[in-house]
Amino acid sequence: MENSRSDAYASAGVDITAGYKAVELMKAHVAKTMTSGAIGAIGGFGGLFELNMTGITKPVLVSGTDGVGTKLKIAFLMDKHDTVGIDCVAMCVNDIICCGAKPLLFLDYIACGKNIPERIASIVSGVAEGCVQSGAALVGGETAEMPGFYPEDEYDLAGFSVGLVDKSKILDNTKMEEGDVIIALPSSGVHSNGFSLVRKVFDIENISAADLRAPLDALDGKSLGETLLKPTKIYVKPMLALFDAVTVKAVSHITGGGFYENIPRSIPDGFCASIKKSSVRVLPIFRLLQERGGIPEHDMFNTYNMGVGMTAVVSAADADKALSVLHSFGEDAYVLGTIVKGSEKIVLE
Repeated sequence: MENSRSDAYASAGVDITAGYKAVELMKAHVAKTMTSGAIGAIGGFGGLFELNMTGITKPVLVSGTDGVGTKLKIAFLMDKHDTVGIDCVAMCVNDIICCGAKPLLFLDYIACGKNIPERIASIVSGVAEGCVQSGAALVGGETAEMPGFYPEDEYDLAGFSVGLVDKSKILDNTKMEEGDVIIALPSSGVHSNGFSLVRKVFDIENISAADLRAPLDALDGKSLGETLLKPTKIYVKPMLALFDAVTVKAVSHITGGGFYENIPRSIPDGFCASIKKSSVRVLPIFRLLQERGGIPEHDMFNTYNMGVGMTAVVSAADADKALSVLHSFGEDAYVLGTIVKGSEKIVLE
């Protein structure tokens, strides 16, 4: 490691040996994610994964990529870096599951102003936890030290995931019928979207770490910082179980764009998701956000998940069984609405 030290590069702000130390510190976290398909260890030029094609006649690869966004600003202020990796994984694998695919592998990318090995390892510990929750192997990644581009105490985090589904099992919303039931899977909070507005409303750029950590009655005694940093819930395992139990006609991951953008993406022409706003179990953070910011209700539902992180459409006959399966995985799922004929794709009233 010492032989690889470059004094010239170090004078430009890049410590090569810090990168090696970070890799050593993260190895234990990465090891927890290894599945039967993962081959080799981290540190090579590419991540290897052997596909198990048992029971699959026409394999289809499904990929997803995303980042954490400006939620990272909260992590910087709180100096807490071990959960944003969960967000990074969640934003990718929750998209993949909407196609009916099982996530297989994940790669992360961390760009930072200064490579502090302990902080990088903390970030990767969250990535590894997200991979464990989703059953994906962390087969590789990249840490880029970019002095002068990022401040020394800041970083960006993004990821990429690949999943697998048999072509015959790709979710098919053409089977949707009037009377089908929309099931809601609750979110854990704001997840990883709309944080530019969150930061504006709560004046995050000027708030102190002490204020972020102060308990608030409006948040049931939890602090604003703790609530905002709550990692995005990963729905992979309960959804895979649901696919095995009933015919799921469509799934929507409620991210940026909220209800109005994401639910219609899974609704075929000629049908509409009919949802009563009173049916939505809105979390306290969204009520506080709306009140503090004076945000119109439409904008809230058009930006945030409002307490619903994912929806699934099943036949009315399968609704009770679907709820039972999700409840068995600890999901407090409930009926959110129904599918009706119409041209608007979604109606909230």
